[in-house]
Amino acid sequence: MLNQEEWLQLCERLKLSLEAQQVAIEIRTSPPSRRVRNSSGNVSVRYPSRKMGVVIQAESHRNELAGIYEKEYDPNTLEYYDQPPPMKLVYIAKNGHRVGVWHTPDYFVIRSNALGWEEWKTEEQLGILKETMPNRYVQLEDGGWKCPPGEACAELFGFFYHVRSSREINWIYQRNLLFLEDYLRSDPLKIQDEQLERISSAVSADPGMVLKKLLSEFTGPGHGTNQDSIYALIATGRLYVDLYSVSLAEPERAPVFNNEESARAYTIVSMCFPAGPHIQEGWVERRVGTQVRWDGKVWTIVNVGIEQTALLGEDGNLVHLPNPAFETLVRQNQISAGQKTLDTGDASRILEFLSKASPGDFHEANRRYDVIAPKLKGQKIGATTIPGRTIRCWLKRWRQAEAQYGSGYVGLLPQRQESGNRNPKLPVPVQTLMETFIVSDFETLKQKPKYEVYGALVRACQEKGINAPSYKTFVGAVKLRPKEEQVQKRQGTRSAYQVRSFYQELTLTTPRHGDRPFEIAHIDHTELDIELVCSQTGRNLGRPWATFLSDAFSRRLLAVYLTFDSPSYRSCMMALRECVRRYTRLPQTIVVDGGKEFESIYFETLLARYEITKKTRPGASPRFGSVCERLFGTTNTRFIHNLMGNTQITRNVRQVTQAVLPKNQACWTLGALYPRLCEWAYDVYDTLEHATLGQTPRETFETGMQIGGQRPQRLIPYDEILHMLTLPTTKKGTARVIGGLGVKIHYVHYWADAFLDPEVEGTQVPVRFDPFDAGRAYAFVKNRWVHCFSEHYARFAGRSEREMMLATAELHKRRQQHNQKSTLTARQLADFLASLEAEELLLEQRLRDAQAREILASIDESKPGAESAQSVRAVSPAESKPAEDDKQLTIYEDY
Repeated sequence: MLNQEEWLQLCERLKLSLEAQQVAIEIRTSPPSRRVRNSSGNVSVRYPSRKMGVVIQAESHRNELAGIYEKEYDPNTLEYYDQPPPMKLVYIAKNGHRVGVWHTPDYFVIRSNALGWEEWKTEEQLGILKETMPNRYVQLEDGGWKCPPGEACAELFGFFYHVRSSREINWIYQRNLLFLEDYLRSDPLKIQDEQLERISSAVSADPGMVLKKLLSEFTGPGHGTNQDSIYALIATGRLYVDLYSVSLAEPERAPVFNNEESARAYTIVSMCFPAGPHIQEGWVERRVGTQVRWDGKVWTIVNVGIEQTALLGEDGNLVHLPNPAFETLVRQNQISAGQKTLDTGDASRILEFLSKASPGDFHEANRRYDVIAPKLKGQKIGATTIPGRTIRCWLKRWRQAEAQYGSGYVGLLPQRQESGNRNPKLPVPVQTLMETFIVSDFETLKQKPKYEVYGALVRACQEKGINAPSYKTFVGAVKLRPKEEQVQKRQGTRSAYQVRSFYQELTLTTPRHGDRPFEIAHIDHTELDIELVCSQTGRNLGRPWATFLSDAFSRRLLAVYLTFDSPSYRSCMMALRECVRRYTRLPQTIVVDGGKEFESIYFETLLARYEITKKTRPGASPRFGSVCERLFGTTNTRFIHNLMGNTQITRNVRQVTQAVLPKNQACWTLGALYPRLCEWAYDVYDTLEHATLGQTPRETFETGMQIGGQRPQRLIPYDEILHMLTLPTTKKGTARVIGGLGVKIHYVHYWADAFLDPEVEGTQVPVRFDPFDAGRAYAFVKNRWVHCFSEHYARFAGRSEREMMLATAELHKRRQQHNQKSTLTARQLADFLASLEAEELLLEQRLRDAQAREILASIDESKPGAESAQSVRAVSPAESKPAEDDKQLTIYEDY
């Protein structure tokens, strides 16, 4: 964002009036005038903008969101604000009456050369509005749109008012921005000069090589680089891919160049043979001088008019063909190219010229082409300072190359690389003998070292009376051999597999589900079809709620959370915490429904902190959440319905008797079900073949990570900061400080020394608790979060997260059902955890946690500067933000 000095300089440069400055300042300092909501068929979006440092709203992920991406990565756009204050539009309605309406544009944009409003509409919407409000929305001759009353209002301040249509959106570019966003947002990855040189040389040797080939040659074990390095080079412009015309998510179709100049040169060459190195059958370039074959005769195009094309025959006859008729004859192959078709040798020669050309050579050839292009099209060359003799020389070289190779462009290349002696220095007998030793003596299962093979080569050269190559030359020749073939000959097929590129194309995925894992995830809740009982009393506690976080690309379940509580933001935050625990990362975009739990300030703050885009699907539209909906059905039918106490029989209420009533058949507890549900989600479902994918979610996930990159910049440490951001609070959000006891959260008192302050005692303070650790909580006292410890912390200490979660959830549910008015004391909770029955229930979990603790202890001891959780400074709501080098993301609570 602009600082005050930069803003004043912009106002002075654009000569903004004081009134215009006041309007812009009001927009810059005001929160959005309204909070957008999802309507029928519309997916609203909350986008964490790195450029603006706030969360930006979009009413549609298929229209306005594209506008956000366009402005976020446009260097000419300095600032942009969503939902600016309303402006009054005055115009003549369709019935002839003069009307004035208050209108809220989608964005106010500050560019380096202008300021103004943007209104984004789909082409279909504009077509309807044109009929209902003809004086408000007007279509231009070129297909664009304008809003005369909006333009009139903007002109008062010297601003612009643009109506942007969905027709303007380049979806290939949008898809690429989403794919590269992790690299565009973060600092450039450090790539060694040697690796960069190897990649650049490979692209120079094969200009236009597809991204898939580049990834397969330079990524994987033993290559010293990975997919992230390649994508980072593309994002920073050190490798060039036309992001407007090809998709990076389809690497087999994305040509890669070293720079834009070489890409342009390749495009010009392809104009001569648009189907690649061979002229496409049935294709004819309609320009003056082109020879074609028609009815067995050769004709020359002598004029290309607006309506007709003139052909001159070998016998001098002149024929005028209407352009549609000419094109029809070409499509029917009755008129074909009269020039010779490029053979394999010509194409290889052209590619050889291009691979040897430097960026400077391409730049010079492009400059020469721009000069002679009018002459090639039968037009006059305009005024230029280049001598006529030089231009005639370039034209001659173009025509000679066109006649010899089928491409005149190569004649314009300076070909400086041909200067000097480029022939091999080693005699042919020495080269032949060296290659023989490499193949027959080095590339064998004996795995001889290079030096021993080189010694044998030197001896053979001495016996033949020829000079032996140097050891450096020999090693260089060994390295030039095909890596996979060499490893297979020396170490076998299994070892060669490690250096082979791993790529498996998924033909049945769509951008709707993302192009890679962790790009899009769905989070939702479902009440499982099973009745649970209390582990202590055996009484029925009802049906549990499960929260699923699933990856849309691979259909993999990233996190599962189980509780008796109805859907709330607490369940959502626990699922996200579980995802970080398992994968140390969170999705780039999370799709949610319109539930209130997803509108919580705590939930949105967590998403903003980790720069996660939130998309809200419209209500009553299951297809928008089909990924989660199908998972719910699969979990119930394949897992839950096989357990005692499942409720599928209740679908036929009249057939239910006391003998088969699920409540009477229930035997599973929350503590017993949750580990089994995790086992089903993470181990069983993960390895079942998915009908749409044609493979298992685990295989799809691993393949997607291999292609899409590991993206280390998205890694999130599972630390105290994450815990604070994912801690839920009570229903009220606060608790009263009781003298000598502290705050009471879920029937348990928590104490901190900060409560000794007389000003704090008796006040309501914000609190947060950890569902995985009932031994501690947090209270916001005098502008900082402080640790609070339970009165029975010694009993709670040492319990694992899963132990505390299951025991606490079960006891809370039991107490709510049996005695809503009485309180559950901390002593009762502590006694339950210490009882023999609880020990039996949690014994297996403790044994597992003990093993995990030993590993964790060894890891913690190896961490430099490791410190206990209690020594970490507490974070206030205002301090729950990125590190100092990150930009603060603000969420307006009163949208």
